[in-house]
Amino acid sequence: MPFRWSGRATQTLAAAALSALLLASAGKHFREPEFFDQVVPDFLCRDDSGARPNGPLAVLSRQEWVAVSGLLEAGAAVGLLIPATRPATAGCVTALFTLFLAGHVDALRRAYGPDGTPRQRRVHALRLPLQAPLMAWAWSLTKPGAGQPAQPETVPGRRP
Repeated sequence: MPFRWSGRATQTLAAAALSALLLASAGKHFREPEFFDQVVPDFLCRDDSGARPNGPLAVLSRQEWVAVSGLLEAGAAVGLLIPATRPATAGCVTALFTLFLAGHVDALRRAYGPDGTPRQRRVHALRLPLQAPLMAWAWSLTKPGAGQPAQPETVPGRRP
C-alpha cells in the first residue's frame, strides 16, 4: 500500500517544523540575548538613565523586550503543536512576525547609519526579507488542513 500525504499530515509537519524553529529561536533569546538587542526599536525601550525621555511605548528595557519575545515564541511553539489551538496560534505568530518587521527595518536603518558596521549591514539585510516567508508559513497554518474538517461533520438527515 503506497504512502499518501494528506493535507492534514502536511500541515502537521509544517506546524512541527515552525514550532521547532520558534523553540530554537526562543532558546537563543536567553542564551544570546545580544543577538536580538539590535532588533528592538529604540522607541520601545525604556531608558532609566535620564539621557532621553521615554515615549508612551517605552514600558520595558531592551533586555526585557528580548525576554518577553522569547517567552512569546516558546508559547507559540507549544500552541502550534496542538491542533485545536493551531489556527489561533498561527494567526498570532503571523502578527508577531509582522510586528518584528518594525524592529528589522529599524535595525537595518541603524546598520547603514554612522555607527553601523559592514557585518551589521549584511546580517540585517538578510534578516529583513526572511520575515515574508515566515509570515506566509505561519499564515498557511491558520486554515485547517485538507482532510481536516473546519467544523464537526454531521450526518445528513440527522440533527446535531
